Amino acid sequence: MFLDAGDLSPEATYRLMSGIVVPRPIAWITTLSEAGVVNLAPFSCFTFVSNKPPLLGVNIGRKAGQRKDTGANIHALGEFVVNIGDASQMVAIHESSAEHAPDVSEAELLGLGTLACRTVRVPRLADAPVSMECKLERVIAFGETGAEFIVGEVTAFHIRDGLVHNGKVDTRALDPVCRIGGPNYATLGEIVTLRGMQQTPKAVMDGGSGG
Repeated sequence: MFLDAGDLSPEATYRLMSGIVVPRPIAWITTLSEAGVVNLAPFSCFTFVSNKPPLLGVNIGRKAGQRKDTGANIHALGEFVVNIGDASQMVAIHESSAEHAPDVSEAELLGLGTLACRTVRVPRLADAPVSMECKLERVIAFGETGAEFIVGEVTAFHIRDGLVHNGKVDTRALDPVCRIGGPNYATLGEIVTLRGMQQTPKAVMDGGSGG
């Protein structure tokens, strides 16, 4: 099969790429509207982009040309929380992707409790094994559909007791959920451990940033 990317609609391209770039971790993001409504939505175009300072990046698209509630709230408040759900929360993660009016709280609708954060005004999910408080660092627009790559600086980590050993998260115990194409999700499955590789220690560059 050969497909000319220029002939594909945005929807057709999304369907292809979301089935090819897999598995994808899920940023379960809480934001706060200007009216004080807690919004909750999952985003799987998600990664980390720096470790000093710790920066997370998530791609947030638009619906009918308008920013999604998550993107609009981040632009307005400059803060958000990236929660990482586990396999027991898979259905709630999926259900939180349903579209609702801005005055509807998905967290409240799904019966998910929240807790106050330390460094941001946005609350975190009480039962998420990991939550990362973030302050907006920058927004980079890409493409023709208005998608934005939103980068936030992590100002605080909340990690369930027992998940960290020798400074590393026990991924098996975390039991995260990943997104694949369509309304399909997966868990870790078999984990294969290979030999560790010698690595040069990471360090801060002169001037504080890369060029």
